[in-house]
Amino acid sequence: MKPDAIITNLPYAPPFLFVDGLTHIDDEGVKGFYTFDAASDFYKGHFKENPVTPGVILTECCAQIGLVCLGLHLLTKNESITSFEELQLGMSSNAMEFYIPVFPGEKVVVVSQKKYFRFHKLKCEVKMYNSANALVCKGTIAGMLKLGKNG
Repeated sequence: MKPDAIITNLPYAPPFLFVDGLTHIDDEGVKGFYTFDAASDFYKGHFKENPVTPGVILTECCAQIGLVCLGLHLLTKNESITSFEELQLGMSSNAMEFYIPVFPGEKVVVVSQKKYFRFHKLKCEVKMYNSANALVCKGTIAGMLKLGKNG
């Protein structure tokens, strides 16, 4: 599946879509990017006089690019999937460490490396970098992905 098709089939929409593009994807990992919109509502209260992107949103961005995009690639690799209407997914665990803030309007790059994918569970090591290539956060994210109500 091509990167544009993966993004089109993500089960997210603005304002909760945190993937602008994918620059690389294969069976072992993915690299993608997102620019945080300075007009996003969460900046109004986090923090009032010095807005920064909440860690939970940074984690979600890492999960959408590093786990869900890679998961869709792996799910469709050997199967002829025509519909993602019955896609079931959920994050089962994450352990993230945060190093520097991400400010409104900043572009980030997420790099994910697959640790394993078996029995519908995908576990990845993820790293997020800012436009200066400084490490923003890193960690491990795992989730369950499958197609079909009983699949």
